Amino acid sequence: MYQVKVQTWIDSVESSEFVGVGARFGPPIVSKEKHANRTKLMKSDPLDCCSQPYKISGDVLLVHRGNCTFTTKARVAEAAGASAILIINNHKELYKMVCNRNESNFNINIPAVMLPLDAGISLESILDSKHSVAVQLYSPDRPLVDTAEIFLWLMAVGTILCGSIWSAWSSREASIEHEKLLKDAPDDLLNLESTGSGGVVDINTTSAILFVVIASGFLVMLYKLMSTWFVEILVVLFCIGGVEGLQTCLVALLARWFKQAGESSVKVPFFGAVSYLTLAITPFCISFATVWAIYRQKSFAWIGQDILGIALILTVIQIVRVPNLKVGTVLLSCAFLYDIFWVFASHWFFHESVMIVVARGDRSGEDGVPMLLKIPRMFDPWGGYSIIGFGDILLPGLLIAFSLRYDWATKKSLKAGYFLWSMIAYGSGLLITYVALNLMDGHGQPALLYIVPFTLGTFLSLGWKRAELRNLWTKGEPDRVCPHVQSPAQ
Repeated sequence: MYQVKVQTWIDSVESSEFVGVGARFGPPIVSKEKHANRTKLMKSDPLDCCSQPYKISGDVLLVHRGNCTFTTKARVAEAAGASAILIINNHKELYKMVCNRNESNFNINIPAVMLPLDAGISLESILDSKHSVAVQLYSPDRPLVDTAEIFLWLMAVGTILCGSIWSAWSSREASIEHEKLLKDAPDDLLNLESTGSGGVVDINTTSAILFVVIASGFLVMLYKLMSTWFVEILVVLFCIGGVEGLQTCLVALLARWFKQAGESSVKVPFFGAVSYLTLAITPFCISFATVWAIYRQKSFAWIGQDILGIALILTVIQIVRVPNLKVGTVLLSCAFLYDIFWVFASHWFFHESVMIVVARGDRSGEDGVPMLLKIPRMFDPWGGYSIIGFGDILLPGLLIAFSLRYDWATKKSLKAGYFLWSMIAYGSGLLITYVALNLMDGHGQPALLYIVPFTLGTFLSLGWKRAELRNLWTKGEPDRVCPHVQSPAQ
């Protein structure tokens, strides 16, 4: 299956451009627009083109799908003198034009292109209004390497890298502060041991499973309620999360330079003590998210969406933590099955891929939901965006952040630790995802199908090889020696 551009002219005035798919049979369609001929479009009579229509002279025939094979339609149209055939599909989606196995010799010398239902009906209504319609068919070649996918790969890997360093750094600072408190007040050890780091949430196996179950329910809700008004609600929720994430990232970054403003606070109704730095940054974050929401349909809006999305992911990786490899394995294994089911197996129950429909924003009137990162394909004649969902970065990122915290806590070198190899594994899995996407004619692929085996498999294999798997699996941290405990000899 390859895509074909169908440029139209109505009464000699350039009009809409539609995208169809070309058939495997018939001659190839020219790739350059300047080499494509502008040809008059006519409706077939009969519309299904399964029996001989009246004779024409080199026009393109518009026909309906059904009642006979695609090759039969093409042969009948060619016999009538048509130069090409446009087949109106009975769905908005486009599929490969499959031929019967017993048709070994097609012997068809005109191109056949399938159009989506809405595009075909639009052209048919124009012809019924007695307007003159001409079309131009051409199929531009895609670039061998999609630069947007390269930048998206760098963006995903860079986000996990920054999030992991931030998480490990915060954990190290909390550990140092904890040790200072133990030295100053050893009698409060038991009380301190029961107190976790402020603002950090450790997930367990139950919450890891519940996370995927809740995500599945939310995805079905998105699928069932997808509409313009529902997307507006998602935009508001995304903006709230984006503001919180952007504010947290900026405060953490600027607090190094404006230490006094970060430590000084003032009481704010409903929010309690808030630092002066937070008060100064919050209006900017709210304004940024509001401007993005207003102009999200513009061609440059992807920049704001990516900034808010990355800030949100970084904040979650820093706050939500995987305490050991057992929890990480459960979380990624459930996410692995979740991704496969909702991309591939959901077609058996919903007659279409739920994940792909939600990601594209079908029935919403918008170009996808905001919970993903995207970059425009600037050097692709077909345009569009390369996208990656938040979960494809966030969930593996939680495990990789754990690996760096463990490496720093055990004072492992980069080569002897787990973080470097986990990052390489994630990058390789994401790279294989893009290769599979291109090999599958652009059909949506579950990224975690490739990322999880690479990332989790590498972690488990290294832990087993180094005889550290038991400690990684249960404790996830080195044994601590309490500084105030003295031996009996002392």
